[in-house]
Amino acid sequence: MTYTAGIDIGSGAVKTVLFKDDQWLAKRVERIRRRDPMELARQGFDQVLQEKGLTEKDIVYIATTGEGENVKFATGHFYSMTTHARGGVFLNPQARAVVDIGALNGRAIYVDERGKVLAYKMTSQCASGSGQFLENIARYLGVAVEEIGSLSRTSKTPEKVSSICAVLAETDVINMVSRGIATADILKGIHISMASRLVKLLKVTGIMKGTVLLTGGLALDEGLLAALQEELVTEKIAGLEALSHPDSIYAGAIGAALWGDFRHNRLKELQERAAA
Repeated sequence: MTYTAGIDIGSGAVKTVLFKDDQWLAKRVERIRRRDPMELARQGFDQVLQEKGLTEKDIVYIATTGEGENVKFATGHFYSMTTHARGGVFLNPQARAVVDIGALNGRAIYVDERGKVLAYKMTSQCASGSGQFLENIARYLGVAVEEIGSLSRTSKTPEKVSSICAVLAETDVINMVSRGIATADILKGIHISMASRLVKLLKVTGIMKGTVLLTGGLALDEGLLAALQEELVTEKIAGLEALSHPDSIYAGAIGAALWGDFRHNRLKELQERAAA
């Protein structure tokens, strides 16, 4: 029986999970909002330990991912692509692709049943396919982030966003508002634009059938999920089914904890062999 922790520091939030072997025990998310991510990592870690009555000495491996390389109390760090892949398959064992949509970029990851990365493709440096871009647009439109998905789904005549550049796309939105385009139609148009780019990423990885799980900060945006499902039909990739999970935002932290458990056990085996 081993306890491991996973800490995923993203651009918008710090996610922390606690595991006993492959059993998920506790979770914590803290929005950064100009606060120090390193302090939030410490707080989240201490809180999940307190919830289960454990101390830091009980944890055999503290694994970080995302922007967590500088967490001083961590045991080791894992690349976020591998942690999202592993965490995605943990959340949905049928997943054969993970689409991670964070605050700054998006990526499609083709995985096997173990969560091993087979291929991947990432968005360019332009931020128009990111959570931060969508949040900026919502702020301009006077819409709460939590309302974006449900509003988008009410659209009947989505307005196409022509540009893939975040700056030019924002200009498109300003023009739409001046023309009296409904907020729901603007948001749905943005979702379709983002979904189109994500489907292109999926196609590049080579996956043509199976479950696609959304992870990251936008995974619970029901409007984006609906647009992605529609784009898969439009692009005639009927073999792919896009889904989300209530705990999708924790995928990176979950994967980190599980990889930490694997690394700990592997090192222990090697030490026992050397001592034999």
